[in-house]
Amino acid sequence: MMTEIRYATMADKALLHSKDSHIQENIWEDSIRNRHEIIMFVDGAFVGWLRYNLFWDEIPFMNMLYFLEAYRGKGYGTQMVQFWESEMARLGYDKVMTSSQSHECAQHFYRKLGYRDAGGFFPFCDDLEIIFTKRLKNAPVEP
Repeated sequence: MMTEIRYATMADKALLHSKDSHIQENIWEDSIRNRHEIIMFVDGAFVGWLRYNLFWDEIPFMNMLYFLEAYRGKGYGTQMVQFWESEMARLGYDKVMTSSQSHECAQHFYRKLGYRDAGGFFPFCDDLEIIFTKRLKNAPVEP
């Protein structure tokens, strides 16, 4: 199988927008321009994407990791997160963050990848949103 992971380009905007309704269309261009959208293809087929932003304007925060149903549970999420973490380290970041609602299985996935629980909150009276943090391998050890 041939796997391709790359930053999205403006040519991918319509594809992403057709699959993800979580952000407004006008936000897509900024997200793509800032290289905050990463997409994956397997044997030429689009399988999923990762979107991130900067928490406190300084810590990469993965806002969305999504794979089409047929491609879940096959290790692609791990590959995508590892690619993103490597890119964040290459860009000079020493830590990353993400979150998951308490009812979602994703929390177990993130813990398996070395993310640690860092707290949580109840946004808009929904389920608990668990915040996860991870220090990247290239990060200096803090006392």
